[in-house]
Amino acid sequence: MEGILETLNEGVIVVDDCQHIVFANVVFLEMTGYESEELLGQGSTTLYDPKEADFVEAQREKGRQRGHNRFEFVIPQKKGGRMPVIISARTLEDPDGRQFAVITFTDISEQKRAEAQLREVNGKLEERQREIEEDLALAARVQQSLAPKSLVWGGVRVEAYFHPVRTIGGDFGLVSPLDHNHLNLLVCDVSGHGIGSALVANRIYSETMTQLRSAAPLGDMFRQLNRFVMQNIGSSVFFFTVAAARIDRDGRRMVFAGAGHPPAMIVTPGDEPRLLESRSMVLGALPEAVDMEASLDVDLERGDRVVLYTDGITDVFDSRGEMLGVPGVQKIVRETALLPFSDMKQNILDSVAAWREGPPVDDVSLVIVEVL
Repeated sequence: MEGILETLNEGVIVVDDCQHIVFANVVFLEMTGYESEELLGQGSTTLYDPKEADFVEAQREKGRQRGHNRFEFVIPQKKGGRMPVIISARTLEDPDGRQFAVITFTDISEQKRAEAQLREVNGKLEERQREIEEDLALAARVQQSLAPKSLVWGGVRVEAYFHPVRTIGGDFGLVSPLDHNHLNLLVCDVSGHGIGSALVANRIYSETMTQLRSAAPLGDMFRQLNRFVMQNIGSSVFFFTVAAARIDRDGRRMVFAGAGHPPAMIVTPGDEPRLLESRSMVLGALPEAVDMEASLDVDLERGDRVVLYTDGITDVFDSRGEMLGVPGVQKIVRETALLPFSDMKQNILDSVAAWREGPPVDDVSLVIVEVL
């Protein structure tokens, strides 16, 4: 039997019914650093400190009850170290009725080192994840600070909404007085989601503000934004759509321009909403994307409501896979225009959510204007 046990790649000891070591194979001696003479006749728990010995004794009792046991622990080494091992024990009986226990020790040092390295790597990843989340939270606060604000200005009242599908998004909106006599309204949608789209959107936001402050005509502003993105970002991955309006202070005249964007809507409560289609193509992809007559003049009446939105409103699907689309939004706008203006924005959002199957998958921007 000893000859067989010497062929194993695991450490093995045999203890008698008094728990004295009567055999230790070469592998076990190499694992512990002891000589055979130092171990034979010793108690099997002699090498352990009292706390460890108590644990081993508890495991031994389990082995007595079941006839075998297997658990993870350590074996003491002569130089004071502790080698992590899997300990397996099985009770045997010889022909004379004496009981012995064969105990094997499988070295799991490499596994433990790998686990320690994995814990270290996971710890670094978790720390990096916390840093990323903190950065994203700060970016989200910055982006929310740029979101359009509701206001009453001259002869118009404005309600605005912005919600990114992720922490930060590629939509943005603007509600910004140009001067004492004109109010600028704008919604923009950069392709994609997440950090890349948000960075591009913030660059476009800054350039848009520069163009608006210079009182550039909307068509000229679109051309400059198109050049700006193609020259400074120059990627086929990102393009963007825009809908912009400039309203006189009395609210009776509006200049509108769109570039590849879902049509804006003008609704007189009780009537079918009129669509203001984009005359230009998406921006950031083609040099000649902006139409020569990019903008159009629109007359407004008291009580009229203007709705600008991104495709997070239109491109939603129900449980049958049907998209809400512009006709669906047009119907929602017609119905909600009968409500008090202060309720219209939330009812549009609620109606879109009621149509949509599951959570939103795209950023949403919405700007609504009422002529007083």
